[in-house]
Amino acid sequence: MLKRLTHLLPARYFFFALCSVGTLLALAAALVQHSAGLLLVGLLCLCLVALGIFDLRQSRHAILRNYPVLGHLRFLFEFIRPEMRQYFIESDSEATPFSRAQRSLVYQRAKGAPDSRPFGTHLDVGSQGYEWVNHSMLPTKLASHDFRIWIGGTPGQAAESVQPCTQPYSASVFNISAMSFGALSANAIMALNKGAKLGGFAHDTGEGSISQHHRVHGGDLIWEIGSGYFGCRHDDGSFSEERFTVNALDPQVKMIELKMSQGAKPGHGGVLPGSKVTPEIAAARGVPVGEDCISPASHSAFSTPLEMMHFIARLRRLSGGKPTGFKLCIGHPWEWFAIVKAMLETGITPDFIVVDGAEGGTGAAPVEFSDHVGAPLQEGLLLVHNTLLGVNLRHRISIGAAGKVISAFDMLRLMALGADWCNAGRGFMMALGCIQAQTCHTGKCPTGVTTQDKWRQQALVVPDKAERVENFHRSTLHALQELVQAAGLSHPQEINAHHIVRRLTDTEVRLLSHLIMQVEPGALLGSLERQLHVFRQYWPMASAQSFRANNVQLAATD
Repeated sequence: MLKRLTHLLPARYFFFALCSVGTLLALAAALVQHSAGLLLVGLLCLCLVALGIFDLRQSRHAILRNYPVLGHLRFLFEFIRPEMRQYFIESDSEATPFSRAQRSLVYQRAKGAPDSRPFGTHLDVGSQGYEWVNHSMLPTKLASHDFRIWIGGTPGQAAESVQPCTQPYSASVFNISAMSFGALSANAIMALNKGAKLGGFAHDTGEGSISQHHRVHGGDLIWEIGSGYFGCRHDDGSFSEERFTVNALDPQVKMIELKMSQGAKPGHGGVLPGSKVTPEIAAARGVPVGEDCISPASHSAFSTPLEMMHFIARLRRLSGGKPTGFKLCIGHPWEWFAIVKAMLETGITPDFIVVDGAEGGTGAAPVEFSDHVGAPLQEGLLLVHNTLLGVNLRHRISIGAAGKVISAFDMLRLMALGADWCNAGRGFMMALGCIQAQTCHTGKCPTGVTTQDKWRQQALVVPDKAERVENFHRSTLHALQELVQAAGLSHPQEINAHHIVRRLTDTEVRLLSHLIMQVEPGALLGSLERQLHVFRQYWPMASAQSFRANNVQLAATD
């Protein structure tokens, strides 16, 4: 009997059939009993029947044709899967891309709540890759956690360079990484900038330029200039000296950052569809309202390393002598080496370099780029730091590092690898209330951080979130102060790789200084015979005249 019934009405249609029967029964009962409640149930069932008929007739989803009505549960569960996994399945230490423990740390510090944890670490201290800081039996006592560095020289002494910086900047060692207005909402930009103003640290504009929302609270800005030259472009997309000068001379702008590539999608341009180019975004970027806003994959203002150095000197001069540098995610080593050779040949050096790791990035990117393009931060930072040491330029150039920086230990570790300061993007997004819903590119951010929807972004209350941004910065630097004190030091810049230990196996640990690349000062200016393989192989390929590899040298290494 059951087999005959399922043959006539397959089980996959059972729910659809149940809705149909429910419609007839509920409507009939409503007519007999004159019940508004039964009528409502009948109408609801009727809507489900209509949905089922539509499912059977549509041709896009095979699941819905085979499982009318019921099949929508599959799409519902798929839609809420990230949240279900995040809240009920993931352990505190699973990182996708940030673990619950990491997110909780940011939330606690942003809210000013206690962030101490009882009952010991949740980490497996015996696992391969576990790292810790060696402490001192003579810890120091520091008066302040407001650690700062000078970028571009000091007030009394300009940095060595052709056309040197004349307005050095005293920067916090922890700043907001590049995130554009357009990618972030107006309220998010205002909250970040107000937080930066309250806490005395810098806010990187991202390549979307300086919007009206960046100017409301007057927090220090690092103006990032990408290949689209937004905020400093002619109508044809080329660089405009006049428009650059207007923004660059603004006292709120403290540094100029030329973006060569970013960790989220190095080597990839971008297009903001015309439908998303609102009057506010158009005004900030200097593009027409409603037209596609294109970020080319490469710059048009220069095409060789030598031209790049002269462009940096030009930007520094036009800005009135403000610190000027560039950001990149390391790709072909010979291209980075070519830039360094251009520094040596011209005598022009940037005041700073921000190394972006491939694991970083707040913006949406093709999966292949997020997963498989660009050097991770550790490798990129080590290469930049050691190359500058090897050509005796390290003392002239400050290095920033960006890529999944959340905690004070993250900062300490990067400083041990060669960074002078750190930037964070997603960490400050979480301080604003981001819950890692990963819907940034859809315009449907549940917390109003990454949406241009006026109603959604109203959920982000600027004064409250600005206070949280300041709290997160202050608490993280306070934690950094405690780590520096425990190591017996007086400033994070004293941290070296020999302060950090890494577990290799169950029975073996090593100082980080014994595991990483280290180059002696000036070593690359002489014979390369005893240098690391990356320098022996790729340094001869590099030329200040071109980003391309020397073909003769390239063929010799095949």
